[in-house]
Amino acid sequence: MRKSQRGVSLVGLLFLGVLFIFFGLLAMKLAPSYIEFFAIKKAVNAVGAEARGGASPSEVRKSFVAHQTIDDFTAVGPNDLEIGKDDSGTETVSVHYRKEIPLVANIGVYINFAAVSSGS
Repeated sequence: MRKSQRGVSLVGLLFLGVLFIFFGLLAMKLAPSYIEFFAIKKAVNAVGAEARGGASPSEVRKSFVAHQTIDDFTAVGPNDLEIGKDDSGTETVSVHYRKEIPLVANIGVYINFAAVSSGS
């Protein structure tokens, strides 16, 4: 009895290689935007805590600029912050923005980011 061979053919190996490279490049293009978003979210949470502590909107924006300088993000600025109160009357700070990431030629990705300060 002859057993059939098992394994991946050359075409299958090339196909898997192309998929692996595609998703690797996609991750490398998207990762900086997500890293920047997490820095923005950290800053929004920090200034949100200050807002709940009684800081004025101008002080909150000034503090956000300090966080922006330290964490080096440019997607949003202090004028993009929305400072208000939620349904329970707690001060919140939020920011919403859209990021366009070009991939290849005229193909790109749009990502909508939203960071809202978490109430403590």
